[in-house]
Amino acid sequence: MPTGNGAVRSGLDWSPDTLRTLIVGDGPPVVILHGYGLSPFTYRGLAELLAWRTRVAVPAIFALHGRWSYERALTALVATLDRLGMERVTLIGHSFGGGLELGLAARHPERVVELVFADTLGMSREWVLAEEAVRPMTLFRLATPTAALDFTRSWVSHPMQMVRAAWWGFVSDRRQEVATIAREGLPCHVLWANRDTLLRRSDGSEFARDLHATFTVVDRPQGAAPVDHDWMYRYPGLFTVHLERLGLKALS
Repeated sequence: MPTGNGAVRSGLDWSPDTLRTLIVGDGPPVVILHGYGLSPFTYRGLAELLAWRTRVAVPAIFALHGRWSYERALTALVATLDRLGMERVTLIGHSFGGGLELGLAARHPERVVELVFADTLGMSREWVLAEEAVRPMTLFRLATPTAALDFTRSWVSHPMQMVRAAWWGFVSDRRQEVATIAREGLPCHVLWANRDTLLRRSDGSEFARDLHATFTVVDRPQGAAPVDHDWMYRYPGLFTVHLERLGLKALS
């Protein structure tokens, strides 16, 4: 398919070492790391809003070939960026995706321009979202129809990857990665839904403080439904507005 502004390509035929990826637009590279059990297409609305001035890549972070592990996911993510020719990127991680965002930035700070974390609890052990993985009805309550369908497909198509990812989220400790990123001085921003029913705002605030990041609580637009954990893909226009307010280099 064409690669000009607004075009979409999916890496369905890529090598086993890379991740199937939704690609849209041209410009400074932006990588979106999606939430637990979701897929790149959940975030297509946001990607298309950013596409007129950036080149957006949304990798399928659970669709590894073979056994899922944090190390293999990071390796595949780096290989995917290499395949796309994205040497330095703006990273945006939502929910579970923020954990991989931390790992990539801590190990390869030279490849990161700036970081945005949306409703991500990246430093705590016993990550709440891993518990939610075994209680999927809560996630269905938060999901759009597209997200609910993606979540179902993820469990049907690669259930063991999902189980292993949830276990990693539950037992891992990412505080050292947070400290590394803060020490590197990478520009960091944390965006938080005003009514996140999965994660506590106080934890998000602590996460931002340890990262030396800005912390922004996002309220609902007048007359709209409350802004919850799913706001990044439910209200892509609102999310884009807040990205612009952060003064990201990719959007300047």
